[in-house]
Amino acid sequence: MSTATLEFDAPSTSEETLQYRALHTGAIVGLVLGLLSAFMLIAAATSLESSLKVAPIPILGIVVSFVALSKIRRDAEYYTGAPIALAGLVLSCFFLIAGVGYGGYVYTTEVPDGYLRIAFSGMKPTELQERSRTLVPPDIAALDGKKVFIKGYIRPDSITLSRGIKEFLLVRDNNQCCFGDLSKINYYDQMQVNMVGSHTVDYSQGIFRIGGILKVEPRNLAPGSGAAVFSLQADYAR
Repeated sequence: MSTATLEFDAPSTSEETLQYRALHTGAIVGLVLGLLSAFMLIAAATSLESSLKVAPIPILGIVVSFVALSKIRRDAEYYTGAPIALAGLVLSCFFLIAGVGYGGYVYTTEVPDGYLRIAFSGMKPTELQERSRTLVPPDIAALDGKKVFIKGYIRPDSITLSRGIKEFLLVRDNNQCCFGDLSKINYYDQMQVNMVGSHTVDYSQGIFRIGGILKVEPRNLAPGSGAAVFSLQADYAR
């Protein structure tokens, strides 16, 4: 009688190893920056200058996302998160382009026909002008009696009503430097506004776009005068 020998295949000693891949931190940071870049559009609605102040957010998002995406692709066996990094890169690029574009559109269309744009920054004399006692820049002084357009904020303590306001002090910004002691506000950072005719404004903490006839009175720089150097007979407010 012959004995049959049964042979069994031995189990394979090599097992598939699942390698852990870490989610790249830069991908997450880039996505967060991409989402925060949406503030570009909010800032652009105020002014081009505001959108440019927020621009570092999407720029940083682009850099972080690009670096993370490059690292993930180069070391794919160690890192994951390429779709997240790509989403952050796309969002940052989109909001940067859209924000600057929208801000540029606002800048080029916000000045009504017949008005000349001025800014509080241009009302400040240079050091050379101050040394020569030219306390109102000549290009601003030349606009006396002309229709100008300027942006600023209503100083709260210059008004007694919150609606239907006819007179107020327009200031450069809404920081404490302008909302503090009236005597500490530089004369070139404020403008007395009088709304003419039936025109009025309602108070808000946002920026105001004001147009009207500019009055420049350097004599009000005399000690004890207390009157505004710059005033505006406004017939446009937005």
